Amino acid sequence: MTALSKEQQTEFEAAAFRRLVAHLRERSDVQNIDLMNLAGFCRNCLSNWYREAAEAEGVPVTRDESREMVYGMPYEDWKNLHQNEASPVQKAAFELNNPHK
Repeated sequence: MTALSKEQQTEFEAAAFRRLVAHLRERSDVQNIDLMNLAGFCRNCLSNWYREAAEAEGVPVTRDESREMVYGMPYEDWKNLHQNEASPVQKAAFELNNPHK
């Protein structure tokens, strides 16, 4: 791999993050529980990581602000528009695979 400067690495990581967020916004059909069951993280995790990174640099970000950054709208609006009730199968898989136990 070509040696990257720290600035280039940060720039490329930021671009990948923006693309991931855009992809998750476009794929509102993919439920958070499905992401958790398959990948061990969801949109809420991503927003928490964003908030934690900001706070580590001394920048206060609320949970609502970080969620809006990931969802592209207030979280409650996104839930009302896109979130479905988890099925018994999804809930059972979550209990089995929950990485936050």
